[in-house]
Amino acid sequence: MELGELVGRRPFPAAGLLLSLTRRCPLTCAHCSTGSDMTARQEPEAASLVRFVRSFTGTDRPDVVMLTGGEPLLLPGLVRELSAAARAAGSRTALLSGMFFARSRHIPAPLLRAIGEVDHFSASLDLHHEREVPRADVFRAVHRIRELGVAVSFHLTGTGADDPYLAEVTRAVEEEFGGRVPSLVNEVRAFGRAASWAAPARTGPAGDAVSPCAMAAWPVVAFDGTVLACCNQDTVDRRPAPAHLRLGHIATDDWAAVRRRAVESPVLRMIRTVGPAHLAARSGVPAVGGYCEGCRSLGGDARVAADARSVAAGPAGALLDLAAARQGAAEGAVGVVRRHGCAAYAPLVAAGAPDGVPGGSR
Repeated sequence: MELGELVGRRPFPAAGLLLSLTRRCPLTCAHCSTGSDMTARQEPEAASLVRFVRSFTGTDRPDVVMLTGGEPLLLPGLVRELSAAARAAGSRTALLSGMFFARSRHIPAPLLRAIGEVDHFSASLDLHHEREVPRADVFRAVHRIRELGVAVSFHLTGTGADDPYLAEVTRAVEEEFGGRVPSLVNEVRAFGRAASWAAPARTGPAGDAVSPCAMAAWPVVAFDGTVLACCNQDTVDRRPAPAHLRLGHIATDDWAAVRRRAVESPVLRMIRTVGPAHLAARSGVPAVGGYCEGCRSLGGDARVAADARSVAAGPAGALLDLAAARQGAAEGAVGVVRRHGCAAYAPLVAAGAPDGVPGGSR
């Protein structure tokens, strides 16, 4: 499964699921949005995660399960178990790693077996990661992973389109891998350890501008097992979670219940279709903070819920949601990144894919 195919599914409600396996990580990168380190002990109960993934069926499952953290490869056995359970229902898995293991000349066997079980492997690489894991080591490990037959990509992060580091590292990836390995480029967000120094990466639309949010399409299992409708780090970390963004908990809910709430919620349908700013404006609700903070504030207002029900409840709302997803899909993976990532580098998400082919066979 190539990166372009994975990202291209982002606009479709419940087409993907993000699992935060642990907040622990051997690295202490200065920009870490989750504030992960080896002293962190927050992680969902492994048995509950496995049970949740085993609740997938052949007719009711996400297309993609994204394994992340912290560092998911601190739990290689769990990665293998979750990948096997997902595959049994027809889902594919992708994993994002900080590449701590690349500092060794050889990838440890348990990690290599876990990596070989996923359908896509993404390596984090940026200025802060390079201070802990040298680029040459990361490149060597990625070459080894490609030899396993696993599709690979880079998750690159910088301060924006004019960041000289991004210009240099994207050239280096191109030269090292001959344009055959794609990259998803994002901007540093002011969350976690970056909250004290990072500038806002982007601002939301002003007034009642229509700006659909595909980030409200895929459920996210947070570090405490709560299932959220959004991957914004404030939503993942802050409690209590806004009612309209809370989809359940893996200890008590199965995938069918979570998917149903994600897909059928009129408020979430409106956020995915027109965005929170437009929804607030049409509901007569004063703007609160920026785009994401404004979204968090919507859950407690009865006017928002009533307006969303009047437009997006029932079959008519389902069609509205599907139309928005198809419009997002028509823009392709590059369009998704232009909207939610670092727009200047969006074309790199499709690097290496043959013309007209969004992804590979695995």
